[in-house]
Amino acid sequence: MKFWFITGSQFLYGEETLKQVEEDSKKIVDGLKLPFPVEYKLTVKKESEIERIVREANYDDECAGIITFCHTFSPSKMWINGLAILQKPWLHFHTQFNETIPNEAIDMDYMNLHQSAHGDREHGFIGARLRVPRAVVAGHWKDPKVQEKIAQWQRAAVGAMFSRSLKIVRFGDNMREVAVTEGDKIEAQLRLGWQVNTFAVGDLVECMNAVADGEIDALMKEYAELYDYDKADEETIRYQAREEIAIERILVREGAKAFSNTFEDLHGMRQLPGLATQHLMHKGYGFGAEGDWKTAGMTAVVKAMYPEGYTSFMEDYTYDYQRELILGSHMLEVCPSIAEGRPRIEVHPLGIGGKEPPARIVFEGRAGEAKALSLIDIGGRMRLISQDVKCEKPFQSMPNLPVARTMWRPAPSFLEGLECWIIAGGAHHTVLSYDISDETVRDFARIMGIELVVIDKDTTKEKLERDLMVGDIIYGR
Repeated sequence: MKFWFITGSQFLYGEETLKQVEEDSKKIVDGLKLPFPVEYKLTVKKESEIERIVREANYDDECAGIITFCHTFSPSKMWINGLAILQKPWLHFHTQFNETIPNEAIDMDYMNLHQSAHGDREHGFIGARLRVPRAVVAGHWKDPKVQEKIAQWQRAAVGAMFSRSLKIVRFGDNMREVAVTEGDKIEAQLRLGWQVNTFAVGDLVECMNAVADGEIDALMKEYAELYDYDKADEETIRYQAREEIAIERILVREGAKAFSNTFEDLHGMRQLPGLATQHLMHKGYGFGAEGDWKTAGMTAVVKAMYPEGYTSFMEDYTYDYQRELILGSHMLEVCPSIAEGRPRIEVHPLGIGGKEPPARIVFEGRAGEAKALSLIDIGGRMRLISQDVKCEKPFQSMPNLPVARTMWRPAPSFLEGLECWIIAGGAHHTVLSYDISDETVRDFARIMGIELVVIDKDTTKEKLERDLMVGDIIYGR
C-alpha cells in the first residue's frame, strides 16, 4: 500500500513558479517518515488533470489514499468533478514549504509562491461544500508530531482498504440464543465491504483429515520456537496443529483473513481449536468466538493497520470491585501478540462443548494503555464503540485458571465506565488493541461512514446519552 501526494496550483504564476512548486513538493514527500510510503504524483493546474488523477487513484489497487496540499492558490471549482468521484481516503495536509516568514526575502513573488495559508482555505471550502469525508492535518511538514498525525491517518486508510476486500469464514453458526453476535451481513458488506459466509464444520473436518504428518511436524517446530510445552502433551498439540493447517488452508483458498467458530458446532472434531486459533491470530488473522463475525472482522482490520502490533480478540469475564479491575480472558482464544514474556502451551479440560481437553496458549497480558473496541449492529446501521482502558499485570496468579488473561481499568472511572459501556450497547466480545489511537479510530469511522461512540476520560453518562440521541438522528433510518 502507498499514498499519492497531489499538489494544487494553477497556471497564473508562470512556469518558473510551477517548477519550484514541484521541487518543493518532492522535498516535502522525501521528508515524510511514515509507516507507509508516499509518492509524489502531480502538481495539478486544471480540472481535467484533477479528474484524471482521481480516476487513476480509484482504480489503482496499491493506492490506499491521497494527500492533497495547495502550495499556491488553487481555485476550488476546478476540484469539484474530481473530488465528487473520489473513492479513496483523503487527507488535506495544511502545511507550507518554509517554516518561518523571512524578513528581507519576502516580496510579491515569494507571496505568490508560498501561500498555502491562502490556497488551502479555498481547498478546505470545497471539501466542506462537497461534504466529502476527509481528514485535515495542519502544521509544518518537518514536525514529528505532524507526521505522526499523518501516520495514524495512514493506518486508518490502510484498514479501510483492507476492510473493503475482507472475507470472513464462519465455521458453523453463532452460539444459540445470543443476540449481540447476530447482525445484518448485507449491511456489513454495503458499509464495510465484508463478505461473510458460512462453511460446514464437516468441510473443515474433511480438510483436517487430508493434512499430512510432515505438515504437522513443520508446524510443531514453529510452536517449539515460540512457546514452551511438556512432551507429554505433544499428541494433543499435534491435533491443534492439524486443525490450524486445515483452517488456514480453507482461509487461503477462500481469500479470507478472518474466521469464527463455536463450541456448540464441533461435529467430527475432537477439540475446540484453541492453540490453533491463537497462533492463526498471531499470524494476522482475525477471530471471533461463538460465531462472532463482527469481532473477527474488526480484529483483522486492526491487525492490518498495525501488522507488528499488539491486538487480540478479547472478552470481559468478571470484576474485582475492590480493586476496580476487569478480568479479560476467554476460554481459549486470546492472541499471544499481547503476552508479557514467553507463553506456554498447556492442556486442560474445557468444561463445555463435550470434547477432549484442548491445548491452548497460557500467558498474562502486557500492561499499558489500550482500547477496547466493539462493533455492533444497532439496527439498520453499524456502531463502533471505543473505550480507553489501562491494562495492568494481574494481581493474582490464579493457578486454577489455565487461560490467557489480562486485567484493565476502563475510562472514565470503573463504575461509570461500566455504565457507559452498557448504555452504548457494547458487546462482551471486544478487540483489545495497545496500538490504535484516537485519531485512527475516528478516521476509520469517518472513511467507512459508520457511527462512532467514544468513551474516554471526559465522558459522562449524560453526555453519552446526548451523543447517542444525535447519532440516532444522523445515522438512523
